[in-house]
Amino acid sequence: MPSRKHILVVEDEPTGRATLAGYFETEGYRVTETEDGEQMRAAFANGDVDLVMLDIRLPGEDGLSLLREIRTGSDVGVIMVTSKADDVDRIVALELGADDYVVKPFNPRELLARTKNLLRRTTAAPALAEQGDVQRFAGWIFDGSRRRLESPDGEDVRLTRGEFELLAALIAHPGRVHSRDSLLDYISHREWAPSDRTIDVLVGRLRRKIEPDPRNPTFIRTVHGVGYVFTGAVA
Repeated sequence: MPSRKHILVVEDEPTGRATLAGYFETEGYRVTETEDGEQMRAAFANGDVDLVMLDIRLPGEDGLSLLREIRTGSDVGVIMVTSKADDVDRIVALELGADDYVVKPFNPRELLARTKNLLRRTTAAPALAEQGDVQRFAGWIFDGSRRRLESPDGEDVRLTRGEFELLAALIAHPGRVHSRDSLLDYISHREWAPSDRTIDVLVGRLRRKIEPDPRNPTFIRTVHGVGYVFTGAVA
């Protein structure tokens, strides 16, 4: 790799932590190992973390609490690691702003592929943003170059990377119906499964941020059996 991306592994189990670190170091990444929230914060203080591999099941502050804390001030890529193949864990993690998740036991090649894909997305995000001009709908201002969404009241509305990419895709083609799998490919560029609810979760989060009544959306509407369409008038 031209530059060594810095990956932060947060895992309390020493063997699992060393194994994760070994995967990434073998591929040429720089890795910092931490076992809890305190050590994670100390690593973040240097300001050069490119991706976090965060275990959900941690003693004391669990991974979901730490993810919530990360998302209050950082848009760094986060992959959650869980030993439970439970949709609830995955959905909650996505709701809180995780970019991806893997379930133990995981295939090392799949984990590395997801890591590389996410790092490509985070690296490409500024270029993606600059492609879009300022767009307006119903008093909202979406500024792609600054990755900024302003409400009709003039307030900045914070978007996670996934929310930003999804909204950018939808408002770039108002009136076009997008299937869930095409949107998933657009925002994450990874393999998907028929049961993957990532897009539904992101749409729900966006609706809570931009819709007057999220239960009766006027901007992002569901096309049953197909996907979603942005129906706002974009200028």
